[in-house]
Amino acid sequence: MPKAGIIYNDVKPVACRIAHEVKDKLIESGWEVCLTSGSGGILGYSHPDRPICHTTIDSLIPPGFDEEMSFAIVFGGDGTVLAAFRQVAPCGVPLLAVNTGHMGFLTETYVNNLPQALELVMAGNYEIEERAMLSVQLFDQDFLLWQALCLNEMVIHREPLTSMCHFEVQVGRHAPVDIAADGLIVSTPTGSTAYSLSAGGPVVTPGVPTLQLVPICPHSLASRALVFANTEPVTIYPANPNRLVMVVDGNGGCYVLPEFRVKLERSPYSARFIRLQPPEFFKILREKLGWGLPHIAKPTSVELP
Repeated sequence: MPKAGIIYNDVKPVACRIAHEVKDKLIESGWEVCLTSGSGGILGYSHPDRPICHTTIDSLIPPGFDEEMSFAIVFGGDGTVLAAFRQVAPCGVPLLAVNTGHMGFLTETYVNNLPQALELVMAGNYEIEERAMLSVQLFDQDFLLWQALCLNEMVIHREPLTSMCHFEVQVGRHAPVDIAADGLIVSTPTGSTAYSLSAGGPVVTPGVPTLQLVPICPHSLASRALVFANTEPVTIYPANPNRLVMVVDGNGGCYVLPEFRVKLERSPYSARFIRLQPPEFFKILREKLGWGLPHIAKPTSVELP
C-alpha cells in the first residue's frame, strides 16, 4: 500500500478542514495516510532563565514519516512550509505546498487547484526541485548546545534590535573579519527573497550554490552583503559583553552568550519541493514581488482650452 503524509497549520480552520478532506480522499484511493500538525516543526524560543532549548534535528520527524513515504502535502502559508521541511527533510520526503496563507512565496498551488494537483501527485506526474538547507549549530567551546535546520536564514542580533553589535566572522579558512551592525543574516538562495532582501541583499536564483552574509544596518559603508560558495562553513563569534538572540527562519531560536560561537554549513539534507510544472523563478518574482514589471510612464499633461 502506498503511503502519503499530510502536514497542516492547525490554527487555521481552512487548513484543518482541507487536510482531513484530503486524508479521506487518499484513504478511499487506497493510500495509507499519516496526518500531523506543522506545529511539530516549530523550534520554540528559549527564555532568559533557560537560555538553551535544544531540540535535535532528527527528533522533529513526525511519527510514520520515513523513506517509504511517496510524498507529503503541506497546507498553510510560508511559515508552515518552513516548519514542514524541518520535519521531513531528514527522511527525504518531497512536499507539495498548498497555499492557505497570504503571500505563499514557497507554495506550489492553491486550494482551488487542489483536485487536479492531487491527481497528478498520486500518479507521480511531477518534478522534484531540491533546495539547499543550512545546519545551524551553537557551541560553548566544543559542546553542542543547540541546532536546527534552516531553509531561509539565520539572524543574530542584540536585544533590543536597535543596539549595535560587534561580530567576528570567519568564512571557511579565510581570515576573520570584524563587522559592526544591528545584526547579521546568513541566508540561502531560497531566503534571499525574505529578510535578506529587506536588509539590502541581492536576489539569488535557487539553483546557485551560494550563501549570503548580510549585515543589518551596518555601521560602516564598507560592510556590504557578501555572496560566497555554500561549501564554505561560517563561524560567528559575538564580540559583545551582553547576550545576543539567534533566530532561525523567523520561527525559533536561542540566546547566544559572549563565550558561545555559531557555526553554519550546508546541511546534508535538502528541501525537496514537488513541482507540478517546470519551476519558473522569475515568474514567481514577478507575481509575488513585482520584479521586472514593465515601467508605465505618467500620461502626458494636456493643456485645457
